Amino acid sequence: MADRTALEDEDVDIGGKADRAVVRDALGVGVAVGLSGFAFGVTSAGSGLTLLQTCALSLLVFTGASQFALVGALAAGGGPFTAAAGALFLGVRNAFYGLRLSQLLGLPRAVRPFAAQWVIDETAAVALAQPTRRAARLGFVVTGLTLYLLWNLTTLLGALGAEAIGDTDAWGLDAAGPAVFLALLAPMLKTGAERAVAGLAVLLGLGLLPVLPAGVPVLLAALAAPAVLWADGRRRGRGDAR
Repeated sequence: MADRTALEDEDVDIGGKADRAVVRDALGVGVAVGLSGFAFGVTSAGSGLTLLQTCALSLLVFTGASQFALVGALAAGGGPFTAAAGALFLGVRNAFYGLRLSQLLGLPRAVRPFAAQWVIDETAAVALAQPTRRAARLGFVVTGLTLYLLWNLTTLLGALGAEAIGDTDAWGLDAAGPAVFLALLAPMLKTGAERAVAGLAVLLGLGLLPVLPAGVPVLLAALAAPAVLWADGRRRGRGDAR
């Protein structure tokens, strides 16, 4: 009996340590990325959006890369529909995260619509890295809650700060959005194909910028992915033929 009690206590201790490790990692990701909301607030206010519009984007859209793409296109003079289309292209990846996470987390149907708001790069990364469903759920919730609260708070502070500063271009803060976007993107480029897609997208975006309306080069840069995949498929096909 004593041995059984000791084993149960040991299991509880191990489980507690595992939970603390998940919470620690989730908080680290949430805080690190959540602080980037300040840059979004500054960029959004600098592009001409009001304080209410800026905060609404973070509250309702809540997908950093798409938000930066939207306000960046608007700041460059693009129309709202073109800017929204570019943001939509970037946001589509969250739907694929959702398909995987729905199986992993196994959340009740009533909860899924609310959890969908938190399906982003960071929550997916933390949840998918966990060995059990319990740990995945814990990582998803802690990351999502931390990031959502901090991102919206820093968005508000950034927008208020930009209004107080005035002309963000004079301070060079117009570069904050692209800089943060690149900082978030760079660690994700792990394979040669991913780096090739990013490089080709940059070339298409910058090369077409002088000749096409604002926002359109971003949309056409999305062609980099199918182009690289097609070229990679042909290369592998030739290798197999040999």
